[in-house]
Amino acid sequence: MRILVVEDDVALASFIRKGLEAEHHAVDASHDGEQGCSMAIAVDYDLVVLDLSLPTLDGLALLRALRQRKPNLPVMILTARSRVEDRVQCLDSGADDYLAKPFSFLELAARARALLRRSRLPSESVLKVQDLNLDRVERKVERGGRPIELTTKEFALLEYMMRNAGRRLTRAMIIEHVWNLTFDSTTNVVDVYINYLRRKVDDGFTTSLIQTIRGVGYQLSPGAQA
Repeated sequence: MRILVVEDDVALASFIRKGLEAEHHAVDASHDGEQGCSMAIAVDYDLVVLDLSLPTLDGLALLRALRQRKPNLPVMILTARSRVEDRVQCLDSGADDYLAKPFSFLELAARARALLRRSRLPSESVLKVQDLNLDRVERKVERGGRPIELTTKEFALLEYMMRNAGRRLTRAMIIEHVWNLTFDSTTNVVDVYINYLRRKVDDGFTTSLIQTIRGVGYQLSPGAQA
């Protein structure tokens, strides 16, 4: 699942990000309210972990703006404000959960899993492209009924491509969304992992799903010829 952490404490945001990545999630972080709001609206996230005390745009205003654009996106408030009034205000403004600081990461991770389970219908939990199935919750992949074992990064790359099936994806788009890095034209990490996926997803099948788009990048295309 893809999660956005909006937290102005850089060290805390890094701690949460690393912990959620260890839970096999793809995680982006923002330390600014306006930037976090733009990211939450522009990217298809599964969950937002949101602090209230943010520069440029406070968390409550961000939450209200987000609810107007993405009413079904789960939002967990993570804040030092622990008054009942603050909790009520956030929940009434559209928050799905509220966790006060200091907190246990184990509890945060458990709450995140609960929100992700509740927010996804069974049909949305399984991505399908032709005979290729990816279960986002159980983290299982199969093609033509044959199980495919993937590493964490291979799974994240395939999930991103399946969620954007039929769309041309540049190397910059892939490395930003899967590796959470700024694109470096000298790196071939995307090409290396595409080759890994091809061996596991396409080899042995008459139809190749992973297609190279010359001068652009890659595309997961149902029915593309090998």
